Amino acid sequence: MLLGTWNLENLYRPGGPHGPGDQAAYESKLAALAAVITELDPALLGVQEVGDPGALEDLAGILDDDWRIALSAHPDSRGIRVGFLSRTEPTVVADTTAFPGKLLPVQADDAGLTAGRAGRGFLAVEVAGGDGPPLRVAVCHLKSKLLSYPDGRFHPRDEGERARYGAYALYRRAAEATALRALADDLLEGDGRERDVAVLGDLNDEVRAATTQILLGPPGSEIGTPGHDRPDNGDAGRLWDVAPLIPDGQRYSRITSGRRELIDHVLLSHRLVRRVTAAGTGLPDEGAPRLPSVGADPAQRRGAAGSDHAPVWVRIG
Repeated sequence: MLLGTWNLENLYRPGGPHGPGDQAAYESKLAALAAVITELDPALLGVQEVGDPGALEDLAGILDDDWRIALSAHPDSRGIRVGFLSRTEPTVVADTTAFPGKLLPVQADDAGLTAGRAGRGFLAVEVAGGDGPPLRVAVCHLKSKLLSYPDGRFHPRDEGERARYGAYALYRRAAEATALRALADDLLEGDGRERDVAVLGDLNDEVRAATTQILLGPPGSEIGTPGHDRPDNGDAGRLWDVAPLIPDGQRYSRITSGRRELIDHVLLSHRLVRRVTAAGTGLPDEGAPRLPSVGADPAQRRGAAGSDHAPVWVRIG
């Protein structure tokens, strides 16, 4: 079984302010996305940046099989949301933006606006697990590192403003990671050694970032550390980031200002991570992903075919 995550980059039907400018560009984008999904051949693919639900239906319609769709009912201010493409019927078990009860709202701008919920919904589904337990998977898209400023600007007036808005984005991303960890706890039910649980999506930060580390649970058993093969009581609540299993030359999912970054992640529970046979980015047989380098203004890629992210995937035996 191949499980993956992919940011589809502004998947809108044409004619709106964020999607392709015409039908030809839209069809080119769909064709590029469909070619990757067909070759990747996932059993379940978490997706981000679905702007129009109908656009994901259009994409599913040109794939080679009868795909099922699940979408969050909680888009952000641009209308983008997370979802799943699945070979089998997914059952939605959670669709939430809620912060945990003890987590207070965080500052979001210079005017003192606060954010007390995630900007985009976290969606969790359950699918049949073959001969084993059902597979529970949550998909997310945390607050972006690409900063925006008042009046629709993507560039700050000065370094003080850049620093403040960088902090506001970090506050929000950390709070959202904490909320996602709470959802993971619900899915694990304290028994990750027996339950198959995955958390995946665009975390908008790299493996060692504090926001990513929030999701792992008790430290000390990360892949590649001496504690990885030593069972302990923390295994029931841990999640493992599969990033260390991705070959070095492929360990990135986006290129920002010429710098390769792995900001899309797959995290697995104890039972699942020990069944991983391979992990990668892009397509399994193509080596390092070929991606454009993006800058601070996402509007510059409006109407571009494909995506500025590479899919991240794991194969589970």
